[in-house]
Amino acid sequence: MAGGRVGELAGLFLRLGVTAFGGPAGHIAMMHDEVVRRRGWVSDERFVDLIGATNLIPGPNSTELAIYLGWDRARGRGLVVAGVCFIAPAAVIVGTLAWVYVTYGDTLALGGVLYGIKPVVIAIIVQALLKLGPTVAKTVLLGVIAAAALAAYLAGVNELVVLAGGGLLAACLHVARSARTRRLSVWLPLPLLPSLAALGSQSGEVGLGQLFLVFLRIGAVLYGSGYVLLAFLQGELVHRLGWITEQQLLDAISIGQVTPGPVFTTATFVGYLTAGGWGAVVATIGIFLPSFVFVALLTHLVEWMRASPTLGAVLDGVNAAAVALIAGVSLHLAGDAVVDILTLAIAAAAGVALWRTRVNSAWLVAGGAAIGVVHALVS
Repeated sequence: MAGGRVGELAGLFLRLGVTAFGGPAGHIAMMHDEVVRRRGWVSDERFVDLIGATNLIPGPNSTELAIYLGWDRARGRGLVVAGVCFIAPAAVIVGTLAWVYVTYGDTLALGGVLYGIKPVVIAIIVQALLKLGPTVAKTVLLGVIAAAALAAYLAGVNELVVLAGGGLLAACLHVARSARTRRLSVWLPLPLLPSLAALGSQSGEVGLGQLFLVFLRIGAVLYGSGYVLLAFLQGELVHRLGWITEQQLLDAISIGQVTPGPVFTTATFVGYLTAGGWGAVVATIGIFLPSFVFVALLTHLVEWMRASPTLGAVLDGVNAAAVALIAGVSLHLAGDAVVDILTLAIAAAAGVALWRTRVNSAWLVAGGAAIGVVHALVS
C-alpha cells in the first residue's frame, strides 16, 4: 500500500515537474487540481493549511508544498520522492539549457510555447482561487483580512510582511473575541531575514564545496519570489564573489522563470556557468536541501497549531493572506499572459474545460503549447 502511494507520488510530481509552468502560483494551482479536485487526496481545508504552513518557512513555497504533500500521502519516503521528482525534471531542463548557453552563447527560443501556455496557467490559477477562496474566507473577518492582504500586496508591501500581518491580525481578533485578558504570547516560525552578508565567504576560484555552501545558505534564509532570489544572487554572486556577470545572472533568472518547475532551478544554471556539470548538481542540491529539512520539521507543527485556538487563528490568517498573494500574483501574470484575442480565447476555453470536466490540467498545458507553436509558425 505504502509502495503504491510512493509510486503514485513519483508519477504525479515527475509530470508536474515537466508541465508546471507559471511560477509558484501556477504550481500551487496545478497541485490543487491534481490532489484535491481530481484525486481527493486532501481536502480544500487541509490544502490551504499546507499552503499557509509552507509560507512560514524560508525557501521555494511551491516546492515545499510538493514536499509536504508527499509527506501527507506517504510520510518520509513520500516527502523525499515528491520533492525530488518535482525538482529533477526542471533541473535537467535548465541544466541542458545552460549547456546550450555555454556552448552556443544563446538559449533556446521558447516564445511560441510560452505564448500558448501562459493563458492556460492563468485559467488554472483562477479555477484554484475559486475553490480556495471560500475555504480561507470562512468568516467575514477572514474575508476582510484576505482583501486587506491583497490590497497591501498590490500596493507593494513585502510578501513576508503581508503573511505575518495576516497571521497576527487574525490572532489578535481571536483573542479579542474570546475576551481574554492575558497577554498574547505566540511563537511563530517567522525568523527575521538574516543578513546574507553576515554569512560571507571569500571570493576567488570556484570550488564545489564553496559553491554548495553558498547555495545552501541562500536556500536556508531566502523568503519570497524569484525576484527576491534575483536580489540575493546579485549581491552574492555578482557583486561580492564576482563569479558571474549581471547579464549572465539575468539570463539565468529568465531561464528559471520560463521553464517548468521551481524557479529556484536558476541555481542549476548558475552552478553550470561557474563549475560545469558537477557545479549544476551541487548548486541544485545546496539550494533545495534546506526545504526538505524545514518541511520535515514543519510536519508536526501544523497539527500542533490547529490544536491551539489562538495558533489555529494565526494559521487561518496566514492562509487567507497566502491565497490573497496568489490572487495578486495572478493579476500581474494575467497582464503578461492575455495579450490578444487568441490568448483570451485560450484562457476562456481552458477555464470552461476545468469547470465543466475533470480533464487533466497537463493536457490543457500541452494544448496551449501546441497552439502557441502553430501561432509562432504562421505569424
